[in-house]
Amino acid sequence: MAKPNLHIAIAILLHQDQVLVGWRDAQQHQGNKNEFPGGKVEEGESPVDACRREVLEEVGIDLNEWHHFDFIRHEYDDVIVNLHIFHSAVPSNMLESIREPWQWYRRDELLSLNFPKANKAMLKRLYWQKMIKISNQLSHLAELDESKLMYWRVDATREQQIELAEIKLDDLSKLIVNVELWKQLNSVQQKTIGAVHLKQQQCLQLNKGDLQQGIRYIAACHDLASVLHASRIGCDAVLLSPVKQTATHSESQPLGWQTFSDIAQQVDIPVFALGGMQATDLQEAKQHYAYGIAGIRFV
Repeated sequence: MAKPNLHIAIAILLHQDQVLVGWRDAQQHQGNKNEFPGGKVEEGESPVDACRREVLEEVGIDLNEWHHFDFIRHEYDDVIVNLHIFHSAVPSNMLESIREPWQWYRRDELLSLNFPKANKAMLKRLYWQKMIKISNQLSHLAELDESKLMYWRVDATREQQIELAEIKLDDLSKLIVNVELWKQLNSVQQKTIGAVHLKQQQCLQLNKGDLQQGIRYIAACHDLASVLHASRIGCDAVLLSPVKQTATHSESQPLGWQTFSDIAQQVDIPVFALGGMQATDLQEAKQHYAYGIAGIRFV
């Protein structure tokens, strides 16, 4: 007998460094587990319309702006679920309208919650390490612990493709590569890479819907306009620089912590502080609404 084949719309609701999470009742499928808002896509209904409807019914807020986040097909012992996942930012003026028992959790708290197995890929994408090492040496990847990612800042050449082919898939999940190099990888490598890096100009040339569904993107930004644009088109995070004066870009005017803070507060995706960072700057960066820090020399 064929298993039921269900299409489910899932909402990832974001507010600054937080994600909205609920609890699934014992009598529901995969009961007694945490869950994101969502429910069954009804006949004649598009997945995004189902997502919006479910959030209004369950959470109590009506959001118009949605981004495609991912599509996941997972087979349980008793049912096949097709998860159509979208994400949206919740403005501050809607926070008081959110119904109980929905609660906000920091991204780094999600991994300790009890979600269904089908949500594993979502949780992995939502969680970011607090430090990003920037290097042109791929060998540095092996030196990183689980608390760090690495942006491999190199050109997209055949030589770089060959180097990447020698890297274990598990290690690729800790690696960020530029979009040109990512396009040259095979499909397995593309899905495994930790994130795809966009330069500011590349980011500004893209529109909502241009980013590939199911891939995590981080954009380099240098001002408020580019950070807001990265958020509008659905990027997962941004690198905002330069915060301080740096030896490599001494001609660039640093933002300073106050301007960085003013910009970071205006988006609901992780903002990493870049430029003159030391490991000891992490706590100060967090106090100025940074999710984490990135740099060449501090790791």
